[in-house]
Amino acid sequence: MNTSELKNVLVQRIAEIDDESFLQAIKTILDAKAEARTIRLTPGLSREIVASKREIEKGLFTGNDQLEKEIEEWLSEK
Repeated sequence: MNTSELKNVLVQRIAEIDDESFLQAIKTILDAKAEARTIRLTPGLSREIVASKREIEKGLFTGNDQLEKEIEEWLSEK
C-alpha cells in the first residue's frame, strides 16, 4: 500500500468513528506532527532573512563555485 492509498484508507476509517474522545486523540497526534514541521522564527531572524533575500536580489552574494575556489586558494596559501 502506497502513501496515497494509506491516506485514503485512514480518511475513510476516521470518517466512520463516532467516539469524540478518540477523534480528539487523533487530532492531538496530527497537531503535534504539524507543529513539528513548523519553524518558528524570532522577529530578529525574520528580519535577517528578509535582509538576506534583498542582498541576493541585488547580487550581493558569493556563489558556491566561487566560494569553493576562494577556499581552495586560501588553503593552498597555508
